[in-house]
Parts: sequence; structure tokens; C-alpha cells
Amino acid sequence: MSKISTSDFRNGMVLNMDGEFYSITEFQHVKPGKGPAFVRTKLKGILNGKNIDKTWRSGENAESVRIETRDYQYLYNDGELYYLMHTDTYEQVPVNASQVERKGYFVEGQNCTVVVNADEETILYAEPKDHIEVTVEKTDPGLRGDTAQGGSKPATLESGATVQVPLFINENEKIKVDTRTGEYIERAK
Repeated sequence: MSKISTSDFRNGMVLNMDGEFYSITEFQHVKPGKGPAFVRTKLKGILNGKNIDKTWRSGENAESVRIETRDYQYLYNDGELYYLMHTDTYEQVPVNASQVERKGYFVEGQNCTVVVNADEETILYAEPKDHIEVTVEKTDPGLRGDTAQGGSKPATLESGATVQVPLFINENEKIKVDTRTGEYIERAK
């Protein structure tokens, strides 16, 4: 971990504040007509998910954390641990369920992203890719002619998550889903 000045702030940078890791989502240098300059930031907690606003004096130092994202393949889970395999080294690592984001979109055999503290080589959290292809396991049949309003219906995916899909989607079809919003994108090709 290294000390950085507020003039080095960039979006996506991770800071260690009192033992908690926060990512900078927004920052703005402010030079008021009266008084010293300052930096206004919006921060998102990496592990706790909290959004906070913090104002820094211009030139103040902060502690930077170097993080890396790595591709892993999701193998299976036993309820408490999610087992992931590194796609290059084939090393298998267990990850606590509390460190897994958006659990409902993990499908066995699909790749996921693991965020690692590069200085200590510890896993911070794992999350599914932003867009995944999954099979619709259960959904009601669409009613013919019931599309005037562009209707939708709930569908349960093979991963266990439920999303709203258009009426023309049937069981056992592959679809693309945005895991960040839980929205249907399109049929998989």
C-alpha cells in the first residue's frame, strides 16, 4: 500500500480508509473564491457496499490499494464455499459465500471475475460476468396475441435467479441476461 496525494485521484482507484476498502466512483477538484482548495469524492465500499461522500483537503494524502481482476471458472458450491478454478493455472480456490456477489447468476462451468488485493494476494470478492448466457428452466407459456403492450412474464433460470422475459421465450431456451440489473437482453445465438 502506498501513499498518494489527492491530485493523483482517478475513478476506479481503491483507497484504504480505516481498514475498509473504498473505490472512487466520482471526484471533483474545487477551488472556491475564498478559502483553500479541496477535493470532493464519492466512494463505494468494496466489501461493505456502502456509498459515502468524503471531502479531502487539497494535497492531503490517502492510502492506495492495488487490486487486480482475474478470470476464474465457477465449478460448484457446497452452501458455505464457492469453488473456483483459475483459467490459466487450473488452481482451485474456495471462496466464502459472503464474498460472492449476485449469487443467483453463478452457473456451473461459466467464467466469473475475482477481485484480488494484489499486495497481499487475498481475494476480496467474486462476481459473475456482466452478461451471461443461461437456460430458462421454468416459465409459463406465452398467450397468443397478448403482445400489444410488449408484455413480459417471470422465468426461472438454471442458476436459480428469476428474471422478467418477453412472452415469446419458452422453457429450455438460452437467453442473455445482464447480471448487474437482472434484465433480459436477448436470445442467445
